Amino acid sequence: MHFGIFNLMGYRDNPGGVPGVISDTCEMVAAAEQAGFEIAWFAEHHFTNYSVCMSPLMMAAHAAGRTSRIKLGTGVIVLPLYHPMRVAQEIGLLDAMSNGRAVLGVGTGYQAYEFERYGADVTHKVDIFLEYWKILEGALSEGHVAFSGQYIQEPESVFCVRPAGGMPPVYCTSPHPVILKALSKWNSTPFITAGWRGSPALPGIVEYVREAWVAGGLDGPTMPVALQQYVHVTDSATEALEAAERARYVARMVHGLRAPDLHLEGAFFKAPPLPDEPPLETFRDNLLIGSPEYVAERLVTEIRKLKPSHYNCFFQFGDMPLAHAKRSLERFSTEVLPLVEREVGPLSEL
Repeated sequence: MHFGIFNLMGYRDNPGGVPGVISDTCEMVAAAEQAGFEIAWFAEHHFTNYSVCMSPLMMAAHAAGRTSRIKLGTGVIVLPLYHPMRVAQEIGLLDAMSNGRAVLGVGTGYQAYEFERYGADVTHKVDIFLEYWKILEGALSEGHVAFSGQYIQEPESVFCVRPAGGMPPVYCTSPHPVILKALSKWNSTPFITAGWRGSPALPGIVEYVREAWVAGGLDGPTMPVALQQYVHVTDSATEALEAAERARYVARMVHGLRAPDLHLEGAFFKAPPLPDEPPLETFRDNLLIGSPEYVAERLVTEIRKLKPSHYNCFFQFGDMPLAHAKRSLERFSTEVLPLVEREVGPLSEL
């Protein structure tokens, strides 16, 4: 089992503006590499301050020049919004630029607002994904492709730039049986998060994805699991609630962005409260927010119950001040993980 750091790169009140968000992310990734994290993941979203990272490949390439060991993951490429012939080459270029550190996360996307502005139809996202994946698969693994489908046709084409080791490790956020089946050839790992609902909701979502896995004709008990959780390590009750408020801010945006019509002030999305929104204490208690001992106890429970092969930590959620997020990451590495290993043994052997 290994750990990752998730970089949504949301912009809320960063004193440095968009460049400040980018700078913070680079510092967090460097700190994660120093702490021994396995993968740095970069999100993809468009047109609002929910995320200023519209290209995880560009951000991963930027991070490649500032790091030397940590792997660089797309978390995730929203494949229906790309031309697959171009993105296949860019994945290969990232792998070459980073000396083989590229990790490929893919998904279908979900925000109608984004799809509309690319002239894409979110209702056809699964079928489009499957056709585009065929092109990526051939380009990255074989170095050539010819394809004729409903959404795209490509003549016989060869690719000069592709990963030296063939297909990079593959992760997927889309719990559609046909997609899980299509990616299974590459031992893909489902990415599973419960968002602000956190630990209480994770087991049910894992089982939902497992049912989709089985529906795709795959073996349920052997399904690999990658979890993602909000994490904030602090001894301060006040700071814990401040972190919970930033998690609530992200949750409101996630819910609101599913609607086709958004209330924007410039590029800033003003998300309304969640339906039946709970108090801040619920956000705090659902997520891994608290002392090192408390976070370690919660983490041990999830490891024993859900047996993840990868655990992705979302530290700087809601544009949290860098000093708080970085301190949390460092305490997670130096104080939480030793407590976890005391209970479950060496994480590298799980």
